[in-house]
Amino acid sequence: MKIEFYGAAGCVTGSCHLLKINGKNVLLDCGMYQGTDEKERGNETFNFNPKVIDYLILSHAHIDHSGRIPLLYKQGFKGDIICTEGTKDLCSVMLPDSGHILESEAEWQNRKRTRQGLKPIEPLYTVKLAQVSMYLFKGYPYDQWIELFDGFKLRFRDAGHLLGSAIVEMLIEDDKKEIKIVYTGDLGNKHIPILKDPTPIDYADYLIMETTYGNRLHTNLSNELKDLSQIIIDTFKRGGNVIIPSFAVGRTQEVIYALNKYISENILSNIKVYVDSPLSSESTAIFSRYQKYYDEEAKGLLSKGIDPLNFDGLTFVRSPEESIKLNKINNGAIIISASGMCEAGRIKHHLKHNLWRKESSIVFVGYQAEGTLGRKIIDGAKKVKIFGEEIAVNAKIFNLQGLSGHADKNGLFNWLSSFKSKPKKVILVHGDEKASKDFSDLLTLNEYSTFIPHPGDTFIPGMVPQKFSIVRNKILSVLDSIDDLDSCDKELLLEKISSEIRSI
Repeated sequence: MKIEFYGAAGCVTGSCHLLKINGKNVLLDCGMYQGTDEKERGNETFNFNPKVIDYLILSHAHIDHSGRIPLLYKQGFKGDIICTEGTKDLCSVMLPDSGHILESEAEWQNRKRTRQGLKPIEPLYTVKLAQVSMYLFKGYPYDQWIELFDGFKLRFRDAGHLLGSAIVEMLIEDDKKEIKIVYTGDLGNKHIPILKDPTPIDYADYLIMETTYGNRLHTNLSNELKDLSQIIIDTFKRGGNVIIPSFAVGRTQEVIYALNKYISENILSNIKVYVDSPLSSESTAIFSRYQKYYDEEAKGLLSKGIDPLNFDGLTFVRSPEESIKLNKINNGAIIISASGMCEAGRIKHHLKHNLWRKESSIVFVGYQAEGTLGRKIIDGAKKVKIFGEEIAVNAKIFNLQGLSGHADKNGLFNWLSSFKSKPKKVILVHGDEKASKDFSDLLTLNEYSTFIPHPGDTFIPGMVPQKFSIVRNKILSVLDSIDDLDSCDKELLLEKISSEIRSI
């Protein structure tokens, strides 16, 4: 058995890990790089042949875990995609939405390229391709063992991160010994609205664990919810709007839930909330169909006849024309819009019309990857470019990390500490270099054995991890010293040598 690491290795986005087991190739997630990760690594190609992948196990629907599935299909993958039923339904709206964004971006770029006399480019994938790839999905309930092939079975446990999100437990027969590998996907933050807390796991021989907030602590969630209500009250007094960039799936529903609670407790009244994202509308409908996944508090509201995802004053905005009208509202509006990192979608229009206004407030409620527009605003940029125009940042900026869907350092450590015995190795992924390193140091102090992989690195149980990334960089250094090789020849030669080394 061998594990090869490609995405979310040494960075946060693009989750993708390859398990080679008993002659089968099993992919864990197939996510899209975002922000700086995308600029540095690109999304166009895979460092393996998609045609040889037999199964894809998907932890949850977020695009940094699922977003390259249509591209994988486009390049030859025709195996089964195994996930929870909730993840399957969310992907049915999220992946076509991603395809729509990619088509729109390619169309915008091609208008510029045509004026420059350049050849047009193709989108990474299209809406149609995303829809067709859904035929490969097979959805399962939580807590049910699934045998994929001889010597390999798995079950999904609730990760508490997103509707349908899963911790994946895998039992593998290897040389007549049973090995248990656990993959966390993304671990949820405790006490998040609607969702249950992450499921405790008894043990794992080897654990592949996320470290998004491996060196940070969230502020108190209940305090931040009070902060949000006060931000809204203060902003309306100033005569401005509250703009909330939010992930359409998961975070938007949690914010709706919180606003509903403020209204029921008479903290807020007669508010106008606009959810400006067709994907948010579709995903909220899916959330409403999966009430069996809700936590006890949300189920308690349902038992009283209260819909936690609906209230008077809440409007789902669908058409572009309705969205444009929102930009004429100068004060008294709460606008929740995607994308959560402000990289695409309708949120950019709302920022363009409100970011320069000192009366308005911009409230971030989710992780902002390096290099994204959202991260630049949080980091204190005085001006940002939106649609090619420089916009002054005069609005009040708030970053409510307590609403994060990711466990913080203590949450990660406490979840791991609940194991009945220590894993032989804890493999740390899905975190920037510092977050993973700091969390590794914490685990080492507590007598855990850790490994932080980088792209191309390999892990074989019982052996020293192969730091292929170091070897690859040395090969590239040698190739760069050869003057008569152009960049294309170098890349082809590098991949050929890399493939040969991996096969050893």
